[in-house]
Amino acid sequence: MADDRHPPGDRSANELAAAASDLRVTVSRLLRRLRSTHSGLEVTPSQSVALSRLLSDGPATVAALARAENVRPQSMRLTVAALEEHGLVERAPHPTDQRQVLMTPTAEAQRLITAARAAKEDWLAQAMAAKLSRAEQDSLLAAIPLLRRLLD
Repeated sequence: MADDRHPPGDRSANELAAAASDLRVTVSRLLRRLRSTHSGLEVTPSQSVALSRLLSDGPATVAALARAENVRPQSMRLTVAALEEHGLVERAPHPTDQRQVLMTPTAEAQRLITAARAAKEDWLAQAMAAKLSRAEQDSLLAAIPLLRRLLD
């Protein structure tokens, strides 16, 4: 007889808590491994995040970047200054407010980010091919939309 608190097929709170812990640890380790994949992009994780945001969302002020990443503007100023020093972002005038400056990724930044992403995806694809059976690969591919749903 099924427990009234958990319909058939549902997991208990303890099972889900254990799975959540295991998933967190596994995803963290996977992310660390991807970050350590040599990609030629020599920036800190916070610099990489800011640069990726500029590349995906377009030019932004330091304040807008700080809000988007939920960090203090002072911290983002330091991050952006380091990116500028490395020639990965450049300043451009704001089109409607001359008091503000937009940070824009350089062509070199785009090239390096594209190469870094390719290196990481290549490592992951090779690991999947070498370490997982076809059935395991199918299971992993089926889990991707489920992981995306967790983010929504």
